[in-house]
Amino acid sequence: MQKITILIHCKDQKNIIASVTTFIAKVGGNITYIDQHVDVEQNVFFMRLECEFTQTQITIESFKEDFDQTLASKFDMSWDLYSQEQKPKMALFVSKYDHCLFDILGRYSADELNVEIPVIISNHNDLRAIAERFDIPFHYVPFTKDNKEEGEAKQIELLKRYGINFIVLARYMQIITPKLIELYENRIINIHHSFLPAFPGAKPYHSAFKRGVKIIGATSHYVTEELDEGPIIEQDIARVSHIHSVEDFIMKGRDLERIVLARAIKLHSERKTMVYSNKTVVFS
Repeated sequence: MQKITILIHCKDQKNIIASVTTFIAKVGGNITYIDQHVDVEQNVFFMRLECEFTQTQITIESFKEDFDQTLASKFDMSWDLYSQEQKPKMALFVSKYDHCLFDILGRYSADELNVEIPVIISNHNDLRAIAERFDIPFHYVPFTKDNKEEGEAKQIELLKRYGINFIVLARYMQIITPKLIELYENRIINIHHSFLPAFPGAKPYHSAFKRGVKIIGATSHYVTEELDEGPIIEQDIARVSHIHSVEDFIMKGRDLERIVLARAIKLHSERKTMVYSNKTVVFS
């Protein structure tokens, strides 16, 4: 049985939903999920649809061709189709912090994430033992201001070798290069605390503690060339007060980072996010 997910966006027009559902029925498909959203201000229509086919003569290639000719051209759609049986391949970029890496690999081992993890890439060797514990290839790629081009070339070579579909920065502490961002547009996911831009720098929790903040949080977003300003996928918060220490702030912040990043990975890997105008539509 073929199971597919279709993501569609285009100018909002009459009869889109009826046309799509009628087409699915005519080619022998059964819709198991459908959701849609209209951005009224920008007049943009979004749809996410899951369907399955019991007829063995229906192939992904023939469906794509028929859909493109029958519907996509008519409505001037931008659209993507994914097989639900094929798990996307995710690369992990890490540095020295291990809390997000342990959480992701734990969920991965428990089959909580709809992904394959063929490779872990790091600018340090500190976390190699963790990768080896989970039997995932680990590649040390030095990356400094003096060897950025060489480091970037090696990263790209590894990503192509392993057939990577998207990248997760699990507290990777280097700025991603424009070339890599272009190659993986809206397919690089980052996680950071939600103090930005109020408390930037190496010790945001210390700065926030001194300021007496009452809420801390974490944000996961797609990476763009504008540092930490890409389309947001997921966020969460925790309340703090005068009774909490800096260590409490850090512990709560890391808990949030783990949870928010895992949610973002699930949303992306299950094809529930669509990006436009530096924002996201998230079908949850």
